[in-house]
Amino acid sequence: MKYIKRSIVGSLILACAVTLGAAADSTPDFIRLTPEQVLFKNPSRFEQALLFGDPTKPGFYVIRVRFPPGIHSNPHYHSQDRHVTVIKGVWYMGTGDTADIAKAVPLKTGSYAFHPAHGVHWDGAGAEETIVQIVGTGPVETVQIDPGQAPVGTWTAPKN
Repeated sequence: MKYIKRSIVGSLILACAVTLGAAADSTPDFIRLTPEQVLFKNPSRFEQALLFGDPTKPGFYVIRVRFPPGIHSNPHYHSQDRHVTVIKGVWYMGTGDTADIAKAVPLKTGSYAFHPAHGVHWDGAGAEETIVQIVGTGPVETVQIDPGQAPVGTWTAPKN
């Protein structure tokens, strides 16, 4: 009986060692993108670049959004939480059903914002181009508060 127990334990240890050894030998797929490799696509009047994952499918995703000067989104919400980091320029963000730059909070480069699921907000660039990086979990849906209104607009950008 002792021999059988030792044999079973020995087999389990060997199986674990082989599994761990195989895992150590496998190399994860690293992704490295230089700024020149980040390709923005223009869905409307602001541009998006998909860096990782897919917001329309289950799982983690990372996107960048580039707003030209004075361009903003109109009031909308997302079905999932989203985390936003300003990586270039000043990003103006506000909450509520009306986009009004006078009521926006300016978030300069390096700032972070959390958009809770179903939290109505709007955001965009001031006097200069602005780029934000957004991470979240998909699938995520964006819902416009006024479906008859175009998803983006313009405002007279203040001097930053």
